Amino acid sequence: MKTESRCLRMIKKKIVRVLTVAGLLACLASGCASGGSSVGKEAAADEIKKGGFTVAASCHDPQIIREGDTYYMFGSHMVGAKCQDLRKWNYFANGVDAANTLFDNLLTEPYAAFDFVGKNTDNGYSVWASNVIYNETMKKYVMYFCTTSSYVKSTLCFATADNIEGPYTYVDTILYSGYGKSNISETNLYDVLGKNADISRYLEYGGYNNKEWPNCIDPAIFTDADGRMWMNYGSWSGGIFLLEIDPTTGYPIYPVDDKDADPYYGYRLIGGGHHSAEGPYIQYDAENGYYYLFVSYGDLQSDGGYQIRQFRSEKPTGPYVDVAGNTLEDQDDHFNYGLKMMGNYTFPSLNYTYMAPGGQSTFQDDDGKYYITYHQRFDDGTEYHEPRVHQMYTNEDGWFVAAPFATMGETLSEKGYKKSDVSGTFYVVNHGTDISSKIREAEAYTFADGKVTGGEKSGTYEVREGTNYITITLDGVVYKGVLMEMTDEAENPVFCFSAAGDNEETLWGVQYIQKE
Repeated sequence: MKTESRCLRMIKKKIVRVLTVAGLLACLASGCASGGSSVGKEAAADEIKKGGFTVAASCHDPQIIREGDTYYMFGSHMVGAKCQDLRKWNYFANGVDAANTLFDNLLTEPYAAFDFVGKNTDNGYSVWASNVIYNETMKKYVMYFCTTSSYVKSTLCFATADNIEGPYTYVDTILYSGYGKSNISETNLYDVLGKNADISRYLEYGGYNNKEWPNCIDPAIFTDADGRMWMNYGSWSGGIFLLEIDPTTGYPIYPVDDKDADPYYGYRLIGGGHHSAEGPYIQYDAENGYYYLFVSYGDLQSDGGYQIRQFRSEKPTGPYVDVAGNTLEDQDDHFNYGLKMMGNYTFPSLNYTYMAPGGQSTFQDDDGKYYITYHQRFDDGTEYHEPRVHQMYTNEDGWFVAAPFATMGETLSEKGYKKSDVSGTFYVVNHGTDISSKIREAEAYTFADGKVTGGEKSGTYEVREGTNYITITLDGVVYKGVLMEMTDEAENPVFCFSAAGDNEETLWGVQYIQKE
């Protein structure tokens, strides 16, 4: 760890921990959805173990789709992996290479998906952030993905397949960014807007105006309450955008007659001014009627402050607001906006400090449970990363909070809790709202008789009897959360809470239960 307090080191001696890491890391897997260097293949190391559980696949920008009893994960660098427990992932595809059978025509002549972007600085092709759905109308699996060669020169494409594992056949490129006056003819803008269209709105000094318009990466599909299909996308640059998708063809429905949307890029949801916000993913919750927008802030490197934020809206087109009711425009202080769900953190039982979570997606399983998946780096001197899957719950105010540890099939208590059930020492991480390399360490707090003492802050707590809801007030800030029993990565039984604050912070609390 980069930093570790004397108190935390003493705590660790008292807790059962996994003490070994099996295997050496064969290679690093950086490369990203934010314009960093691209690596054509994710880490290939058998039986890599981090934090107490084993994976055999590494995946950037992971997205999960279920078919039968199997979970399938797709992400950047043409990765495909699968498992049955949301933990032990194994590749069935990996690497931007013609030998990868995930596609049958992407990396063959005439390389149509790369006509505009070309190769990246590593002299290879970049294929990022694959998002797979089953389109009931087309009776096809449809994969939306992006190709890119710079921090702004990118395209969105789609491909189709008859089987979830492919091969996928590239169909077309549907959206472009990063062009200038000299190469606008290489895009489809005039096809969409008309040959006499004025495209000056997208340019500044003859080049692409990336402060106002998006970098066309990170596509993700969702269906709204009325059955309409949408694609949200974007990164840094002009912010996060939204386009409707025609389910009969898979192509966008460009909003040429909508005064609230750009006729080419669609609806701008949040962001702009080239401030960090990327990897958008929208989850509709039919029970409470909200559309939840999850995005990553910061730089994705292990010390880049990467983190996951949350907004929500009553309509798919917005406005998307945070806990305080504010939306994110192009403010320089954008770290003050959006509920920060997680960032860099450590708990006493973890072998490694967890760094830079992001590139997230979400899904609702067949049993109604919600999950968030993302790539996780570690404070281990490398840029190695793993896919993580944590369960999510909604608090009393309808905001999603994530469980502190990777899922192991846990279920919320049906009988709920009372105040006296929450008693004793909890190790609490406050994720803050900063975008930095700062590591949020667990701090010991005593919970007793409705009072919280022993840490840097003090306050009170309430439990709504017979439910899983807890409200914690520290120094006047109200955090509303959910109580859960689960197992941490070192296989310790733990009693936890995850709570969202009205100041955009999240608290994770962990009580270690004595093993019998």
